[in-house]
Amino acid sequence: MTGIIERTSYIDGHWIEPGERNIKEHYSPLDTERLVGRSIQLTASDVDAAVQGARRELPRWSGLAGMERASFLFKAAQLLEERKEELAQLLTLEMGKPIGEARGEVQRAVLLFRYYAGEGMRGIGEVLPASDGVSQLYTTRVPLGVVGLITPWNFPAAIPVWKLAPAIIFGNTVVWKPAEHAVITAARLMQLLEESGLPPGVVQLVSGSGSVVGQRLLEHPQVTGISFTGSDMVGREVARQASARHAKYQLEMGGKNSTIVLADADLERAADTIISAAMRSAGQKCTATSRVIVEKPVRERLTSLLVEKADSIKLSNPQEEDCYLGPVVSKGQYESILESIERGLQEGARVLAGGRARTEGDFARGYYIEPTVFDRVEPQSYLAQEEVFGPVLAIMEAGDLDHALELANGVRYGLAASVFTNSQKQAQRFINGIEAGLVKVNGETAGVELQAPFGGMKLSSSYSREQGRAAIEFFTQVKTVLVTP
Repeated sequence: MTGIIERTSYIDGHWIEPGERNIKEHYSPLDTERLVGRSIQLTASDVDAAVQGARRELPRWSGLAGMERASFLFKAAQLLEERKEELAQLLTLEMGKPIGEARGEVQRAVLLFRYYAGEGMRGIGEVLPASDGVSQLYTTRVPLGVVGLITPWNFPAAIPVWKLAPAIIFGNTVVWKPAEHAVITAARLMQLLEESGLPPGVVQLVSGSGSVVGQRLLEHPQVTGISFTGSDMVGREVARQASARHAKYQLEMGGKNSTIVLADADLERAADTIISAAMRSAGQKCTATSRVIVEKPVRERLTSLLVEKADSIKLSNPQEEDCYLGPVVSKGQYESILESIERGLQEGARVLAGGRARTEGDFARGYYIEPTVFDRVEPQSYLAQEEVFGPVLAIMEAGDLDHALELANGVRYGLAASVFTNSQKQAQRFINGIEAGLVKVNGETAGVELQAPFGGMKLSSSYSREQGRAAIEFFTQVKTVLVTP
């Protein structure tokens, strides 16, 4: 595909033309003079039209057999795989993710479509014994209805698909609002869904601001469910408004993820894994490692390894094949991360690696920040408590595993955590004691296999789970049936 994408909203089977509407230009974070696309800024009435279109299509779509719905997902997976390189390049240009990671993300979206296509051939209920011995008593699952999806910019292909695919395979219709920093990638993904033959009205794409488009989607009385991924501040408002009108909601929010390194761990392996989890995607993952809690006997050695590995990272244009760390997504994110680094310094933490923006030469027109490692981080300080969402790692010391668990659990989030140890007993104590929804032993906090439930504890989620078979819990409701002869 060539040219600048300008049609970013798809309602009732038709692309909205820019015409006289308000338009927003989108420039690349790797080169702020490079135009990626233009998005249409919809109004509340446009959202109403999208919801009405989804509502009209709902009876027909939900009435199809699961295998019929699955055929569209299989076709979407095929098209996405064929266009993987094109979408990956666009994703990199729009949000700055290194091209190797972008390809991996698009491939994950392909696999998600295929996985959920398979769900169309699974049973979705159970047969129960009736007390009279002759009646039929069973449960089945039926769609929620029209579902609103509000998706983030950090995984602009994978997260939308892990919401879209289960929503539509279980018979719902969807109104999808992508983050403004990911709307161009979203438009291209929607084009592929259209090309797959997906009936008009099944998925509506609405672009625009959260305050207008997101707000109307959230408050619309015919939107039965809202699935949201983003900040905890916005997520709490989603919960408040959705519950006020009795809509079902699902939230995936922040994380302040820790990796505990015990004295018996393989330190080289731990350091490699921690740096990957902290610095890949410029730390812009909700599951990225942001805190390392290390037992005192090995603190100096692990710290030295982490600093050495951070200093060796090549900061470069994400379109380069060997790019490990590229820019952050936007000026706002860039400024927020630099403010977090400055605040850490003001609170007495010490920078051991990085800590600066890069503005010389090829970096002058992008949002580049060095991989940054802090130590002397106090448990109640900003760097220990708040999600930075950038390439910033804080090192903290613990006396033993109990102390490490106290530090790890001493935050309001509970998304992901890991431990490095060669002791099965210590590993099990960690698993039992950590307050996190995603727990790993000798692995990085970032990432989970697509067939496994994903979600957090405490303020990281609404106590629901996404991905895998767990997705059926949100996107359907149970109907109990008794048939008496």
